Amino acid sequence: MTSPSRENILGSIRKALSENHVPMPFPEADKLTSFFATDNKSMEEKFAFEFNKLGGKFVYCADESEMIQQLSALADTLKWDHIHVKDSFLLQLFKEHHLDFIQEGSDMRNIEVGLSLCECLIARTGSTILSSGQDYGRALPVYAPIHITIAFANQMVWDISNAVTLLQEKYKNNLPSMLSLTTGPSRTADIEKTLVVGVHGPKEVYVFLVDKNWKK
Repeated sequence: MTSPSRENILGSIRKALSENHVPMPFPEADKLTSFFATDNKSMEEKFAFEFNKLGGKFVYCADESEMIQQLSALADTLKWDHIHVKDSFLLQLFKEHHLDFIQEGSDMRNIEVGLSLCECLIARTGSTILSSGQDYGRALPVYAPIHITIAFANQMVWDISNAVTLLQEKYKNNLPSMLSLTTGPSRTADIEKTLVVGVHGPKEVYVFLVDKNWKK
């Protein structure tokens, strides 16, 4: 039960707030579409620049055929015998092109390379948003020492606010239980202030951007 003296104090505060309204110091801020300076780069160029600066490896592909060619060449060069994939769309695409190194399954105990789709790419920071709402779930982007993301042109947005809008439009009121914003390879300097890469996630990250819209 609220004491009379406490209720009197709260009542005085409410009255003072209503009578002495403080105007917003920068009302023009509500009209801004972005708080960050832009440059003359396209979103694709900006993402590639920021992603590479963080230690990621960016690969541009004109279409799915070029993506498959680039992926096959990379797997051959780096001697990747198995790339773990769980996305049904990608599995079907790779099956049509008879890629023997693509491995389907849920056993990730000996996983070396994981490959997946994403929710979207954020150009301003070179980040990727993944979620538990997609076929790969929570584990694949964390377990794989090397993670490859396949993204399409209509998944590129400028900033995280645009990414949130995109996710809300896609999932409505049923957002996935996990949304992960990843920016470059996993790294930490918590141990004796020494930078260590690949502690809490992949030590190498690739993004293959396919320059065509993905029909989800």
